[in-house]
Amino acid sequence: MLPTIAREGDVVVMIDQRKLPAQEVYVRCKTAPQVARAIKSMVIRGAPAIGVAAAWGIALGMRRSAATGTQKFAAEFQKTCDLIAATRPTAVNLFWAIERMKQSFGTGAQAGESVDQIKDRLDREAQMIHDEDVASCRAMGAFGADVVPEDARILTHCNAGALATAGYGTALGVIRGAVEKGKRVAVFADETRPFLQGARLTAWELMRDGIDTTIITDNMSASLMAQAKVNFVVVGADRIAANGDTANKIGTYGVAVLAREHNIPFYVAAPLSTIDLRTLEGSHIPIEERNAREVTHVGSSQVAPTGAKVWNPAFDVTPHRFIAGIITERGIFRAPYTESLKQAFETETATPR
Repeated sequence: MLPTIAREGDVVVMIDQRKLPAQEVYVRCKTAPQVARAIKSMVIRGAPAIGVAAAWGIALGMRRSAATGTQKFAAEFQKTCDLIAATRPTAVNLFWAIERMKQSFGTGAQAGESVDQIKDRLDREAQMIHDEDVASCRAMGAFGADVVPEDARILTHCNAGALATAGYGTALGVIRGAVEKGKRVAVFADETRPFLQGARLTAWELMRDGIDTTIITDNMSASLMAQAKVNFVVVGADRIAANGDTANKIGTYGVAVLAREHNIPFYVAAPLSTIDLRTLEGSHIPIEERNAREVTHVGSSQVAPTGAKVWNPAFDVTPHRFIAGIITERGIFRAPYTESLKQAFETETATPR
């Protein structure tokens, strides 16, 4: 399992995903602002991993607080939460993790705990969020493996693997689960312009696992499907609306449309923390727009004319009608998603549709 993020004493350590696959470099964050910069600059990325990083960033920031009184400590806590919340707007796991840390803080404050006791409580909560993410990925991998064909030729978009989580992965967790069940698996990883998460990260992960992997450019998917070289598609998610509309890395929508045209099942794999029932449909999901340089340059090499206008949304929204099922740690939920996703939160023993 790749060490995407870890707490080591009073430091949060992350593998720098901007450097992969050429270099395996680790960033050591000693303060909450450093964690915030790591999230915003994509040292760490992937919705579940961002949530874990947010929790550790808040815990780290409060551990370093010099406040002795609870009132000043509470003000610092809110400021730290606001700092982390301002990093990336689309991935709901970020805000889910912040809310959990706020609830933990509130429980400690209401119980009259000291500043040191609340610090310990925040550390424990962040560790729980971390551990639960790994466990949920393994569970969704086991559920998702059941719908993967016996002789699977899988297309995936972006990176939804161990690097996008605290470990094991969501979409890649499904692939890993299928391999562990003895299914024959070959994967096509599209490059995922403009940040190349598929070519740089997904292929790197799968090759380390010894899984048959072929890299394609984003505009090759249609031709690949037309030649019947793909029979299953699985992707991750950064936010899933109450009706099943799913925000994921830009280009996912196009893959879903192509899969529908070629009668290929298109699945989304994501933990329940990625489902946002307060957002009723995909048009309400905020879409992050990133720096033009990600499009005009590949690394240090300029590939577009100076001064050209650039539109660089980081995500698009796939309408729920294109999604065969949403794979979670509690099973696979299917349309109508407005009913099934709501049911997923009503009981720990929700029955997938």
